Amino acid sequence: MSLAPQELENSASKFAAEAIKLDSQGARGMAISSYQRAIESLVKLINLYPENKLNKVYQERVAAYQNRIKALQMTNVDVEPVVDPKASPAEQKQALTKNDLDSLIMKEKPNISWDEVVGLDDAKNALRESIVYPAKRPDLFPLGWPRGMLLYGPPGCGKTILAAATASEIDGYFINVDAASMMSKWLGEAEKNVSKLFTMARGLAEKEGLPVILFVDEVDSLLGNRNSEVGGEIRVKNQFLTEMDGINGKGKDLKLYVIGATNKPWSLDWPFLRRFTKRIYVSLPTLEARINLFDLYTAPLRKEEKVKSSELAKLADGYSASDIKDICQSAQLMVVNDLFHSAEFQEHIVGEEKPQPRLITMSDFKEIITRRKPSVSMEMIRAYYKWSDQFKAL
Repeated sequence: MSLAPQELENSASKFAAEAIKLDSQGARGMAISSYQRAIESLVKLINLYPENKLNKVYQERVAAYQNRIKALQMTNVDVEPVVDPKASPAEQKQALTKNDLDSLIMKEKPNISWDEVVGLDDAKNALRESIVYPAKRPDLFPLGWPRGMLLYGPPGCGKTILAAATASEIDGYFINVDAASMMSKWLGEAEKNVSKLFTMARGLAEKEGLPVILFVDEVDSLLGNRNSEVGGEIRVKNQFLTEMDGINGKGKDLKLYVIGATNKPWSLDWPFLRRFTKRIYVSLPTLEARINLFDLYTAPLRKEEKVKSSELAKLADGYSASDIKDICQSAQLMVVNDLFHSAEFQEHIVGEEKPQPRLITMSDFKEIITRRKPSVSMEMIRAYYKWSDQFKAL
């Protein structure tokens, strides 16, 4: 493979680091020049390799550097330095890394209970067995417990809310990592910072003895197929493998868990799948789950008594949980729209009395379901079933 992509990526990282250093010292003109050179390297990389899956990340960096240039060009305005200009180079670098890592930590535990996760009993049981029970009674697990879990399935079916509900059940930390943001923030040194992230998580788990959940959303964008990779992707993935091996192999009492979520499990290489010892299919809601979802989302709505969740659930076969929420939102928007266009509303627009929307009818829901198709196709569902037959591990 040509070194050009890696050289361009390294060049962009070098100029960006130089710009940040100059920026912190108040050397605006030189910082602007270095930011511009970093932008030029990234733009060249994007243009030379238009199919590279990291182009979105590079574009985000370009936009961030351009915004910083605009701020520095405002000569009559005091600009907040990116780091403390009086700090030593080592302290400045440590501050930048700490800020990036701190931004990944959800300071408060997610306020989501298991009751809010409708259906998905297999997934809930697997997460309870692997995380909640060992966190509460580690003495009951002489052989240890799984520390790598993969949640896979169609979009909008509850993977993120499952991880959040699990975190809310334990007294510990929830570190939410977006894979694309990880690559974006740490361009050029991503593998080093993957190590720092795991080191921080291990430190919390070991020093405080509390469970730590490291949740990586869209994990396929970080650990996907390794063919035709550009720049530091291979190094990042190898570092992730090393860190996962460290979690699975060292200290049976370590309460550190990695939960990965993906809509495309087939894009993950086998070495990564092997590290996720629990592979849990988060499926489309069953009929019973759809009834409960309609009960949940229509509860605060003003609707006719003829609106029955059981009938709506049958009409919404093949729809995801987020699809069902969208349907209920659309029903409310429909009656609000009718209200705003009604003569009654126009008559009272300047008065104190506030007219209310009409009751939502069964016909409203049927019209919306007819217009709004499921976000998940049967072809996708077949692909998930096929993959599950080979790799599912509850």
